[in-house]
Amino acid sequence: MSGKEVLIRVTGLEKHFKGGEIKALNGVTAEICRGEVVVVIGPSGSGKSTFLRCLNLLERPTGGSVMFHGVDITDPKVNIDIHRQKMGMVFQHFNLFPHMTILDNMTLAPVKVLKKNKEESEQKALALLGRVGLAGRAAAYPGQLSGGQKQRIAIVRALCMEPEVMLFDEPTSALDPEMVGEVLEVMRDLAGEGMTMVVVTHEMGFAREVGSRVIFMDGGTIVEQNAPEELFGNPSSDRLKSFLAKVL
Repeated sequence: MSGKEVLIRVTGLEKHFKGGEIKALNGVTAEICRGEVVVVIGPSGSGKSTFLRCLNLLERPTGGSVMFHGVDITDPKVNIDIHRQKMGMVFQHFNLFPHMTILDNMTLAPVKVLKKNKEESEQKALALLGRVGLAGRAAAYPGQLSGGQKQRIAIVRALCMEPEVMLFDEPTSALDPEMVGEVLEVMRDLAGEGMTMVVVTHEMGFAREVGSRVIFMDGGTIVEQNAPEELFGNPSSDRLKSFLAKVL
């Protein structure tokens, strides 16, 4: 990581629920550098999604800091919406507006939030749709698409905002198995183009093949992190060994 520009620096991140009864995050410290694909793995309830959602303050941390471009975005005085524009987010569920066409879903935020020209936004959206093999579906409505198609739309919709970082929260976990590949393919292409990505996933093949670094979380902490070949091939903690024995 040395020599690379750190885009996000997380220090001592805490997130408690139910007045401190549940410690979802327990002092997490991590860095995400420009161009990295950081894949976060771990058992259910390990704090992976909470960690991801704290990066753009969809969850407000209980303690610690999140620096993005050198600005502490946990500071209440910071306008988080400006920083969120630079972080694309893709969820398990697609969150498309059902009453709007695919093209309108994709151009709504660039036109309303970034004040982009509508025609220009539509051209960009159509080009992105073409990249994910859905050029012919611009006039369709979300209800007319498969789950895999909707998730590909959700990814390119986020790209319409020209983000610097893409956050993926288990983007394939709600899909039928045969649709998973088409979504991972889009994410692979993005990684190949140098997009900075943080991906929470159960897809170990993707983590191993596309990740530049893999973080293993358990109990709200980072137990181990390493390059994929080291983490999968030579795990050092017993907790990671036992996890990998169940999932590989």
